Amino acid sequence: MRSVMTDRSHPETRAAVERRRSERAPVVVQIEYSTVDALFSDFTRNINEGGIFVETDEPIPLDQKVDLKLRLPGSSELVHVTGRVVRVESTSEASAGGIAVEFGELDANARELINAAVRRLRNDPR
Repeated sequence: MRSVMTDRSHPETRAAVERRRSERAPVVVQIEYSTVDALFSDFTRNINEGGIFVETDEPIPLDQKVDLKLRLPGSSELVHVTGRVVRVESTSEASAGGIAVEFGELDANARELINAAVRRLRNDPR
């Protein structure tokens, strides 16, 4: 679980505090995601049981609800989940920018597909 703290001197700036329950597993797969206003296609950087990081230059605000569709390694099924943006990272010399999305309620099939993919990636993170 991730907590977001607000810098009161700059209300538009938020800093994320690390509170993940489990480590991220690296994965690069194409992902389609949408907000109320737009549809996007980008790539993931990593995933864990609670969320996913999407590399993007699109300005998606914190707390924005997003719908995601992706095929995880080791599965031919398209996984459809919803979540909300909990962190926004700007592009830097060290890394590409993007958004961290915390998964909302997952149905049993999506939960099992994500958990199985994360286990495989942690054991064999090619």
